[in-house]
Amino acid sequence: MTTKQPDWEAIERAYRAGLLSLRAIADKYDTNEGTIRSRAKKHGWLRDLTDQVRAATNGKLSRTASRTDVTQRAVREDEQIIDEASDEAASVVLAHRADLAQWRGIANKLCDAFSGMDVDKDNIGDFARSLNAGVDAQLKVIKGERQAYNLDTETGDKTVSDLAAMMDELSKDA
Repeated sequence: MTTKQPDWEAIERAYRAGLLSLRAIADKYDTNEGTIRSRAKKHGWLRDLTDQVRAATNGKLSRTASRTDVTQRAVREDEQIIDEASDEAASVVLAHRADLAQWRGIANKLCDAFSGMDVDKDNIGDFARSLNAGVDAQLKVIKGERQAYNLDTETGDKTVSDLAAMMDELSKDA
């Protein structure tokens, strides 16, 4: 029985790009985390391209176009590693953005349904629980969108936290 050798060039690129954990790289390339660690030490691989990959990813996201066909390259220059890793990261973020747009639509439908409901003493408990679930869903969509569009700032996070606290107070009063 012959065992397939891992693609060490691809593993080195993923390691040097610095986006994936050692465990994620090992899972992706069907090898052992310890083997990657010892090979990196033996060959002097450095996880030194993380910042450049993130910067290139942000640049690609701002242009809205992302490459979808990444080919294997014979030469492992830093720029090529950065380009490959940022393509992969940008496609993940763009997929998250598309998913979040669908969830935004669902949350908006829920909001419309709440707007049209009549609340009385018989359904106020159910309404309050549903409202709480709806607000929770909306806050999760907002947080996800802020992350996917790189809007996470101290002020932005505080705004979402303030909105959550305000909605908690409103649901207590109901």
